[in-house]
Amino acid sequence: MENNAGNVWNNCLKVIRQHISEQSYKTWFEPVIPYKLQGKKLVIQVPSQFFYEWLEDNYVQLLRKALDFALGKDGQLEYSIVVDSGDRYKNTPAMSVGAPKKEANPVAKVEKTDKVKSPFILKGVDSAQAESFLNRSYTFNNFIEGDCNRLARAASHAVAEKPSVTSFNPLMIYGGVGLGKTHLVQAIGNHIKSHFGNKIVLYVSSEKFTSQFINSIRDNSLQDFMAFYMQVDVLILDDVQFLSGKEKTQETFFHIFNHLHQSGKQIVMTSDRPPRDLEGMEDRLLSRFKWGLTADLQCPDLETRIAIIQKKVQDEGIEIDYEVIEYLAHSIDSNVRELEGVIISLIAQASLTQRVIDLELAKRTLNHIVTESEKEVNIDTIVSVVTEHYGVRIADLKSKSRLRSIVIPRQIAMYLTKELTNLSLKSIGYHFGGRDHSTVIHAIQTVNDLMDTDKDMHETVNKLMQQFKR
Repeated sequence: MENNAGNVWNNCLKVIRQHISEQSYKTWFEPVIPYKLQGKKLVIQVPSQFFYEWLEDNYVQLLRKALDFALGKDGQLEYSIVVDSGDRYKNTPAMSVGAPKKEANPVAKVEKTDKVKSPFILKGVDSAQAESFLNRSYTFNNFIEGDCNRLARAASHAVAEKPSVTSFNPLMIYGGVGLGKTHLVQAIGNHIKSHFGNKIVLYVSSEKFTSQFINSIRDNSLQDFMAFYMQVDVLILDDVQFLSGKEKTQETFFHIFNHLHQSGKQIVMTSDRPPRDLEGMEDRLLSRFKWGLTADLQCPDLETRIAIIQKKVQDEGIEIDYEVIEYLAHSIDSNVRELEGVIISLIAQASLTQRVIDLELAKRTLNHIVTESEKEVNIDTIVSVVTEHYGVRIADLKSKSRLRSIVIPRQIAMYLTKELTNLSLKSIGYHFGGRDHSTVIHAIQTVNDLMDTDKDMHETVNKLMQQFKR
């Protein structure tokens, strides 16, 4: 068989395929063209300077092994890089495998006049001028700090001040829905954009990333997709848990992650759970998620919720009595998004009905929101059911009365509230006349004890509980 460039390169590929995944092979070796063979020197043609650098950074040892098999120990490999100059192509002088890329070699100094196609389908957006897709309203100034998020905020601010300089690379922020993950990571992006104008910052959801990857395969533009992401200075990937089970997307992100990290670029991610709990993810990807810092966001405590409400109404330019703010803060402790939604609805109700925002309007608005889905359980519905069953008034349960006919219904209402809602002990006590958490604990324990020893009490509590079952 004739020993030409094509045959030699095919022999090299036989070795290469044995050591890398199919996806990596298709991405980094199928586009390579065997250009010419000069004695023991094989020249291969690669589509870009970036492509050459990627092969050298990641596969130089494998290429050496393949070359030994195809041409022997004295075999040499050189690159011919194709540069898109707009309306023509040209070959640059070749570079030997393993040669330095940042010294006097002319290949390293090729001016990049080509533009890599952006996977974001927007006219006029290319890799060098990419929009960051950030929401400018997300800043550190309007992110309320509390014990629930202090570490995450401090780490995020440190990254924003010195992107890729701190040891927080990657930075992973995780937490439940509506706790401020997206706000925080976009605040990082906005800060970097305003203070480091030369850096390319990109925010993208994992769903969008996956969609772009699929489209790039369909359109045979995977190289453009990879090149676009690999030149970003700060990559912010939101909801990384949605990459779970998507093996090829993970493979691609793995290569992008490696390139950015090795190039000293900053990576920021969010997730709804810590890396150790992410299922359906490649181990090598999970291990890289743990290289930097992982910080969590927890449900905001009472003081933080009050501060969030005060900030929100201040931004809206309205005044609300502290009594109303405290009621809202005690009534919603699940997440910030729900809390802000209630505030917006309350403001809208007040505007439409031309009335002052008072406690009555707050209760009505809150009750309307939480009961939109079929009989949602909340503090008001629990109190209503208990008072109706025992024939007492709501005011009685909040009073200082120590009469057994009042104390028992009050304790049962506290018990049911703890069982059926996510309210804290402190918030439960607030709704029952401002009692402290120790009183609530005592009430819950008393009902538990009575249910164990008193058959009538057990049946009563179960009967009341059944009214909240869907």
